[in-house]
Amino acid sequence: MTLNKHIVSTVRNISKFRKVRVLLLTGMIALLSLPFLSCSREKKAEPEKLVNVQVWEARSEKIQPNLETTGTLKADEEVAVSTEVDGIIRKIHVEQGRVVSAGMLLAEINETDYKLDWKRSDAALKQAQASLANVQAEYKRKDALFKEELITKQQFDDISTRVLLAEADLERAKATLETSKERLSRTKIYSPLRGAVKEKRVSVGDYVRNSMPLFQIIKTDPLKLNFTVSERDLASLKIGQDVVFTVDALADRKFKGKVSLLYPNVEERTRTLQAEAIVSNSNQVLKPGSFARVFIYTQQPREAVVAPITALLYDSGKIRIYVAEGNIARERIVKIGGKYGEYVEIVEGLKEKEQVVVVGQNNLSEGVKLNVAR
Repeated sequence: MTLNKHIVSTVRNISKFRKVRVLLLTGMIALLSLPFLSCSREKKAEPEKLVNVQVWEARSEKIQPNLETTGTLKADEEVAVSTEVDGIIRKIHVEQGRVVSAGMLLAEINETDYKLDWKRSDAALKQAQASLANVQAEYKRKDALFKEELITKQQFDDISTRVLLAEADLERAKATLETSKERLSRTKIYSPLRGAVKEKRVSVGDYVRNSMPLFQIIKTDPLKLNFTVSERDLASLKIGQDVVFTVDALADRKFKGKVSLLYPNVEERTRTLQAEAIVSNSNQVLKPGSFARVFIYTQQPREAVVAPITALLYDSGKIRIYVAEGNIARERIVKIGGKYGEYVEIVEGLKEKEQVVVVGQNNLSEGVKLNVAR
């Protein structure tokens, strides 16, 4: 009886042990499965990452290869307008910055004294004319008497001398009158050329002396465009060649000029050559002293594929761009030509109508998936 109880107890213990083993194995399997289940859930929950970009469609444009340099607009001529007589400034007709024409009245000097001088000279001339007329009449009378031997040769010579002196007095009076008229006219100061008043140096009431500068006038039509070209580009430049330029104040407009002067020597320090172009400025919109961006065309216009300069990536001597093929980034190694404003010619590596990445390209590599904003 006791043996039977022991056997039954043993069987029960074995059964319990097996159940424990099953539970332990089940638990271990569950624990080992958790990471895989977790990873599976994470992969399903996390969407594929896309790179946000903006694109620009490559296009064919008509371009004209050119040299680009900088220059400065300068007055073609500049003169100091000075007074030629002494006196007090009575009136000023222009202010600084005013556009003036050739022969325009700029200022007046008090003319009172000069007008009196002219009147005195005119009276002296009339007196000299009357004196000459009197002595000439006396000469005629004495000439007749001398021919009849009614007066001596000495008396005739005296009247002849008086005629010569009267004629000299008349010429002197004429010259004096002419001088006084000239001095009177110089109380009015005129512009010698068409241009603009760069500087006004006097005011009404100022006392000025002969040769004192009153105004600085600059000739503003035409203007000179001074610029430089590098030594290696000299062969592309010649007299009479057209140049195109822009100025910051009128950035949306292009202006033209013609090369008028090539300096005879290359500057040793900079290895550049100075040049000048003549620029029409009849409407006076261009101002001397303005900075200019100069373009010298070296070839005839032609069609070329262009892209924004901002799309280019420079890396170890190579130039890369990215294009969007659907939503996939494709890397291209390109060769470029000239730059035209904000665009650049793509000589090799890009076709018309391809979608060039212009924003976000720094974050790309070959094959990356894109979210393209158009």
